[in-house]
Amino acid sequence: MSYEKFAYTYDRLMNSMPYEDWLRFVKESFDRFGMKPSTIVDLGCGTGNLTIPLALEGYQLTGIDLSEDMLAVAEQKAGEHKSRLRGGSIHWVQQDLREWDLGEQVDVALSICDSLNYLLEEDDIIRAFRQTFEGLKPGGLFLFDVHTPEQLFAYADSQPFFLNEDDVAYIWTSELDEERVQIEHDLTIFVKDSGTDTFRRIDETHLQRAYSLQWLKQTLLDIGFTEVHMAADFTWEQPTSMTERAFFIAKK
Repeated sequence: MSYEKFAYTYDRLMNSMPYEDWLRFVKESFDRFGMKPSTIVDLGCGTGNLTIPLALEGYQLTGIDLSEDMLAVAEQKAGEHKSRLRGGSIHWVQQDLREWDLGEQVDVALSICDSLNYLLEEDDIIRAFRQTFEGLKPGGLFLFDVHTPEQLFAYADSQPFFLNEDDVAYIWTSELDEERVQIEHDLTIFVKDSGTDTFRRIDETHLQRAYSLQWLKQTLLDIGFTEVHMAADFTWEQPTSMTERAFFIAKK
């Protein structure tokens, strides 16, 4: 099974994710911090589920992802909306978010849908933060979200997960390394081929690590960001022990 096939399956499995809430929160952040960006980089853009809507709002987007096949799907999806861009644009780049470099600075860097949790060492986080600081214009914003440690413990306590629909099914188990607060998700996915009764099997393993929110905040400040604000679960409330998804807005 090609990874491109999984990229299409990814969109099918993620269609219930709160992309409208992410888009709303991003635009609220612009308003709250007096930002009127022109250029935005979406780090870990996947198949473009936030990149494309932002471009349709008129922004100049660069979507960066490590997966060539995810980017191929994103580019195909963007082509379907080309006539609606009306001033916005999208450029797709295959790069590692720890080393990304566009050759010029941008107004805003985004990384949503817990992409940074896939960085499994503190040094990886530091490198990504430092590279993003260098890639932002003075006064620029870095906006990202992460799963909290509490969320990974909740995954471990609640697993296994199951889905059984006409065209797709999965079995999802998780194992948590409590000391590192690192979780391994193992998914066995069955996807129905179009026009047939045949299902194809995809096996996926995803590793994520959660970090102390205070450590993330202090690291951003140590690198040079002048302001770091935190928020919880798509609201503007401060994170608590019950927070599942923490948002960070850091200003250069």
